[in-house]
Amino acid sequence: MESYTHANFLERLLAKFLDFNILSLSIALLFFMMTGHFSIDWRSSLTWDFFYVFYLVVTPLLWSGYVIGKRICKIKLKQTNGDNVDISNMIRREVVGFHLIGFLTLGLSLIASVFMVIFREDKRAIHDLIGGTYVAKADQSH
Repeated sequence: MESYTHANFLERLLAKFLDFNILSLSIALLFFMMTGHFSIDWRSSLTWDFFYVFYLVVTPLLWSGYVIGKRICKIKLKQTNGDNVDISNMIRREVVGFHLIGFLTLGLSLIASVFMVIFREDKRAIHDLIGGTYVAKADQSH
């Protein structure tokens, strides 16, 4: 395994916050331009959930481990062997590790993941362990 610097909890949280809000605002503005009505009620639908998960799976594949929020925060996803993530990593990480297990545990896995990122030396959460990924500072991840 290569030498790298792990992204900490606050970097990851800020990236997730930026990502969600930038994507939401962009879609809301597009919706406004098409309909003349501004609303974010669509974010509470299953369609939004599927779209957001699709975005989280596909974008890092096309953008070398980045999504918008991670790019702004200069952090990125990598496989534990240092390679760029692939479709298998992203499905296991986002679909199974984050969303499915989060749903099945009623969010308890999210709470456990917060503590894992804060206290584990490798800063990996449950979804990182399942996906075979880590979040690295981009300038250190080759």
